[in-house]
Amino acid sequence: MFKRDSDEAKEKKSRMDQTFRDSVATIDEKGSRNYILPKKPKGALYQKRTIASIVYLIIFFTLPFIKMKGEPVFMINILKRKFILFGQIFGPEDFFIFMLGMLTFIVFIILFTVVFGRVFCGWACPQTIFMEMVFRKIEYWIDGDHNRQRQLREMPWNAYKLKKRAVKITVFWLLSFVIANFFMAYLISMDEVKRYIIEGIPSHFGTFMALTVFASIFFFVFYWFREQVCIVVCPYGRLQGVLLDKDSIVVAYDYVRGEPRGKIKKTTQSSELGDCIDCAACVRVCPTGIDIRNGTQLECVNCTACIDACDEIMTHVDRPTGLIRFASENNVVKGERPKLNNRIIAYSLVLVALVGALVFMLASRDDVEVTILRTSGSVYQTMPDGRIANIYNARMANKTREDIPIVLELEGIKGEIEVVGNDIVVEKEGYKNATFILRVSQDDIKQRRTPIRIHVYEKQIKIKSIAVTFIGPIK
Repeated sequence: MFKRDSDEAKEKKSRMDQTFRDSVATIDEKGSRNYILPKKPKGALYQKRTIASIVYLIIFFTLPFIKMKGEPVFMINILKRKFILFGQIFGPEDFFIFMLGMLTFIVFIILFTVVFGRVFCGWACPQTIFMEMVFRKIEYWIDGDHNRQRQLREMPWNAYKLKKRAVKITVFWLLSFVIANFFMAYLISMDEVKRYIIEGIPSHFGTFMALTVFASIFFFVFYWFREQVCIVVCPYGRLQGVLLDKDSIVVAYDYVRGEPRGKIKKTTQSSELGDCIDCAACVRVCPTGIDIRNGTQLECVNCTACIDACDEIMTHVDRPTGLIRFASENNVVKGERPKLNNRIIAYSLVLVALVGALVFMLASRDDVEVTILRTSGSVYQTMPDGRIANIYNARMANKTREDIPIVLELEGIKGEIEVVGNDIVVEKEGYKNATFILRVSQDDIKQRRTPIRIHVYEKQIKIKSIAVTFIGPIK
């Protein structure tokens, strides 16, 4: 058993080659694209990731079909400014709730990264799930495992290679087009997508072209660009370099136990060698082409494929598993269990506060949003009976799936509200602009600007009380 004292750990870590940090695995010495061909992973963690991905994909492909009161339960229609989340309708006036929700999500990601590193990328990120659990599996089915894929790439162009490439490109693009249609369903609803399909391409040519461009970009990402999304485009890998500390739990190589590396000899094995037999199994299965034994790297998405590969080798050579595992730096060096620190506590308190504020806003959110303002540029008017009149504009947004009649009444002052035109009825999921005249006795106007409250009633139930300013003559 290796001693886990800091001096020994520092000495072993200093002997590890750090030149890998000067480049990334996806780019060769000439600056050209280095195409990563990982070995097909297998193992307990890979099975768990597969199950989690199946659940994710089932939700993704079935959610657009689920409805509540004739509407999808989830839709983000930016063009029509209509948003439905879990059956609740939101509009532009709820923008602050979206901002708070986004801020809460960002803080959650930060907290999650501080504690568990980049595990979100390997287990929940849509890019990784589609790449590793959909397109990569199809690639293994069409082209074979990594050795067969490498032979196919190095093979000169012939009928066999053309057939393989044609099948792969066709399947990848058609699947990308299907996925693009489902993404569009989240924007305009699945019913609209079905209507577009039935009415045909000529009736919606612009939409079809936009969808084709999106599907082609999607195809390009999963056919060629691949892991470079995680390495080059996504800022999360660089973010984790700022957020991680020695107590963060990441996919880590136990260099105290594993170093120095050495091959197993048939005759005898030196007691000075560590448990790592330098088989490079962890490197062959890595989808971003890194060597996890070099330490935590921005390219690592915590997919755990290297853990399964290493555990299988350790079992074959009759050594303990866990040479590569979820662990923190302090766990590797000192054998310490993960513990809370001030950063985790601070982020947790902020997250709890944000979640509390978000829940409160959602719980106190009104079915009808009402805004009342004095008509711009208008002045008070003195009526023949001596009363003072002001003109107001009311804007109402109905966030429900039924028409709502609205009644306006005064509070704490005698007066009259006369709606210009018909009674106010806000149509379902719609907006209503109304103009009304507020008449108040001159005796009740004590100053130039008098504060007045207007009650808003929905089906004889008061839903809101709004403060307005009433302009009158100076006494």
